[in-house]
Amino acid sequence: ACSPDAPPAAPATTAEPSPSPTPTPRVFPQFDDAHLQAGRAVWLGTCAGCHDVGIAGAPVLGDVADWAPRIAQGREVLLAHAREGFFGSGGTMMPARGGNESLSDADIAAAVDYMVAASRAP
Repeated sequence: ACSPDAPPAAPATTAEPSPSPTPTPRVFPQFDDAHLQAGRAVWLGTCAGCHDVGIAGAPVLGDVADWAPRIAQGREVLLAHAREGFFGSGGTMMPARGGNESLSDADIAAAVDYMVAASRAP
């Protein structure tokens, strides 16, 4: 096999990788209300990092079943958790102000209201 007269080994053939399906981009709800538009902007800039995929137990935007018990607690509880942070059962963790200390209370309220509006049962 190491003889100089031996023909070169044929290159190993590999199967062509099958093309990966292109993921369908998520479309995030938009609303006509200026307050909810502002909330969407905050959500896209800060909240989506966790609430788009459920990191640390974050309820995923638009997941009605995930949001229903949270919405049932009332807006003031949701606002307090968003402002002050929250550790819930099962490892759920919400950092204060979504980890963005520059968010005002009005920004937080708009983001919470946006997430609730986008995650309510139809």
